[in-house]
Amino acid sequence: MTDSGLDYIELLQHEVNRNPDRLLDVAKDEDQEEAPPHCRTLLAPCSIPRSLVISPGLGGTPVTPQLTESLRRILFGGTFHVFNYEWRKSFFQFREPDSELSYILEADRGGARAIQMVIQARIIKFLLFSQPGSTDRRTLHSLSQLQQRDQDKALAAALSDSLWLAGQEERATVTLVTEDYCITPHLDYKLDDFTEKLQLFTFDRKDDVWKFILDHIQCFKAEGSHGVILFLYSLICSRTVDRLRDDMNSNTSHLLHLSLGNFVCRQALLNLLLTGRASPHVFNGTLQFGEDGQPLERPLQGVLSRSDVGYLHWSREQMERGGLPQVGSMLKTPRFPVWVCCINSSYSVLFSLNRSLLSDWRMEHQFQLFYCNGQNSQRSTARLTVDTHSHHWEAPPAEADPEKRFPSLEMTIRTKWDGAAIDWNGTDPFY
Repeated sequence: MTDSGLDYIELLQHEVNRNPDRLLDVAKDEDQEEAPPHCRTLLAPCSIPRSLVISPGLGGTPVTPQLTESLRRILFGGTFHVFNYEWRKSFFQFREPDSELSYILEADRGGARAIQMVIQARIIKFLLFSQPGSTDRRTLHSLSQLQQRDQDKALAAALSDSLWLAGQEERATVTLVTEDYCITPHLDYKLDDFTEKLQLFTFDRKDDVWKFILDHIQCFKAEGSHGVILFLYSLICSRTVDRLRDDMNSNTSHLLHLSLGNFVCRQALLNLLLTGRASPHVFNGTLQFGEDGQPLERPLQGVLSRSDVGYLHWSREQMERGGLPQVGSMLKTPRFPVWVCCINSSYSVLFSLNRSLLSDWRMEHQFQLFYCNGQNSQRSTARLTVDTHSHHWEAPPAEADPEKRFPSLEMTIRTKWDGAAIDWNGTDPFY
């Protein structure tokens, strides 16, 4: 461990002198990775503000070299990838307190958006259905006019829910950043001035997890906190790397993949967030046989238990190719009427105020759904009326713009309620 920039440089120089040939590989990897604006060096420019760094006296367990390498491998597939600027600037930020949309998180457009929207779904679940004194007579007012302390409690509940579920409802680990390096660097590992300073705090009571996160909520919601990455590290440590490897099959060895120059979440990570288990597929159960009826060499792992919040998926491109994945009932019909939607690779949340929608078929004749996508352009919660009973939906006449003829959110809703007619109640369709 070193506590000065000079000592750190000396350590690197010593390693360079021992392995001069390794510099060629390092330079090649550096050339392939685009450096974000204002972050061309790995040290101070991307460091966490001092006010968000915890004191070593808080306790916990320092990260080990083995864990830092395991985190990199389970996330990226190797130790020399690091989170880019888009990921590092992502955190959990609500809209203005005491406003109509005070329950909504501001979502990024990069790979972190998927994580933010799952946490958004859990926030809505907490505010509508999990707070003490919740009743069956819920309105949108239950979500609006939140004060900052209400926002903090809801965020802490959503984060702790996910961590506790990942830890098999037995324990959870929260990672925060301390002042000093906890490991000695080497040239096989690319430093980010962040992961090497992690401190781990493990709890065996869910209430303790919630209280600890609430006490340190600034570490997840403040600008510069790297809050989404901190939560992702906490999620992996709660599940443990060994369990994650067991969850995933041989075709999925890590949780993020590169798409259009940015790392985005694989389905295994989404399922980990939704169900506590990193299964790579969205169907129910385990698939033992292939399409030819022959036993698979390695069974494909799907979703084994019903999730608290659900998942719906629709992609115009996949639909046109005939390759839309069939989401199973474990995700389509969750315990609470809140769904994370993946629509054309963009994430958002759909929800109902009526929990009976999932248990009483008569409620499905005609009902209302509410929709938010976390974008600043959304000024109010969209309200959609879904009719599955009076008449079957029919595609309108030919329209030059396929989005106008088949609005993507409507098509997503129909993956659960086939043939439903959907009224936007005066709002222009969007997703």
